[in-house]
Amino acid sequence: MDKLMEINGIINGFVWGPPMLVLLVGTGIYLTLRTNFMSLGKLGYILKSTLMKIFSKEQRGEGEVTAFQAVATALAATVGTGNVAGVATAIATGGPGAVFWMWLSAVFGMTTKYGEVVLAVNYREKTPDGRYVGGPMYYITNGLKWKWLAYIFAAFGALAAFGIGNMVQSNSVAASLEVTFGVPKLASGIVIAVLSAIVIIGGIKRIGQVTELLVPFMAAFYIVGGIIIILVNISHVGEAFGMIFGNAFTPAAAVGGFAGSTVKLAMTKGIARGVFSNEAGLGSAPIAHAAATTDHPVRQGLWGIFEVFMDTIVICTITALSIMLSGVWDSGETGAALTTMAFNEGLPGIGGYIVSIGILLFAFSTILGWAYYGERCAEYLFGPKVNKIYRIIFIPFIVIGSIGGLNMLWDLADTLNGLMAIPNLIGVLGLSGVIVKLTKEFFSKQYIEEKKNIKA
Repeated sequence: MDKLMEINGIINGFVWGPPMLVLLVGTGIYLTLRTNFMSLGKLGYILKSTLMKIFSKEQRGEGEVTAFQAVATALAATVGTGNVAGVATAIATGGPGAVFWMWLSAVFGMTTKYGEVVLAVNYREKTPDGRYVGGPMYYITNGLKWKWLAYIFAAFGALAAFGIGNMVQSNSVAASLEVTFGVPKLASGIVIAVLSAIVIIGGIKRIGQVTELLVPFMAAFYIVGGIIIILVNISHVGEAFGMIFGNAFTPAAAVGGFAGSTVKLAMTKGIARGVFSNEAGLGSAPIAHAAATTDHPVRQGLWGIFEVFMDTIVICTITALSIMLSGVWDSGETGAALTTMAFNEGLPGIGGYIVSIGILLFAFSTILGWAYYGERCAEYLFGPKVNKIYRIIFIPFIVIGSIGGLNMLWDLADTLNGLMAIPNLIGVLGLSGVIVKLTKEFFSKQYIEEKKNIKA
């Protein structure tokens, strides 16, 4: 068993190390160039088509859930402890400069996520019972015609869900609630498992209905707390940005409890936490987007850009600025403890509660989203009959994770989560021509028509 974990450690060092990060960011750069910087040049239109239509009941085309329910499910799975603990870890180990590299990975990650979603909708399938299923396993099968590679992705996804989307989340919640409110970890795990089961059993439609209400609330709850800290310390915002840009290209000196950082460490930590936060390139979110009601793959792809923008550019930045402006980034603390310290410093009396409740909501929503991802991967491998079995197996692991059990499986799942990116990126790069073709088609026809209608 020790040998197995040693091998896993070596593989994990690769899949979450510099080579994989270069591949992930490199894919984003390549797609950004091939789409003529569409995700940046048309960001205004993208936000109007997404953010400004969150509560719109307008639906075009076919699908199983609304466009926003699909992105809410994807955001539910994406916005998790990485936005709270991951950003703090990046700053604590890589220094303020890590934030810049986190932003940069997100800028190119927006196009990667866009491409994944476009392919997911374009190559999705409709099941005999009327459900829409899709994701990397389907665009690899139907686009590249490499079913063996699709099986590899699905196997990684079905197993990885037990780690990043299950035990990691329930453990973070249980630990936070125990520290803040004195709730026993086992009690937290049981309650989370019961609540999750109630939603998960209803499938994507119920998950979508819950997440479309939960995601805006949880994001606003955490964002408002962070913005208050920023406004209270508004006179120091310029200084914080100066440190972020300065330390992105020059080593950060040791200060306080901070041991110092090289540019390479800031870059590695920032990009890694950015990728872990928004999951661009991992192939998870397209599984949810594939069920969306839409009339064109690109229209849903715009929600993929919005997803990364909201997750990393907005929420992660608020976490980063809250930590830096509170003056605790160099305290020696790391992870969720550092973010909690920052909020307690910035909002005495209530700051810690905001972080704890934020982690609870973020983690719970992540469990819902990843339960769906894992189930769809299992269905691809074994057919619809496995869905109920997968749910029954998935739920107890929430309790196991809450008390910190099965660390070995936890570590393996983390590695499998990173390995998902390899077959997915092969699919995205191999089908990049399809992404470019559909993008040109949409913006040469429907986009122009919509602009004319607005002017009229």
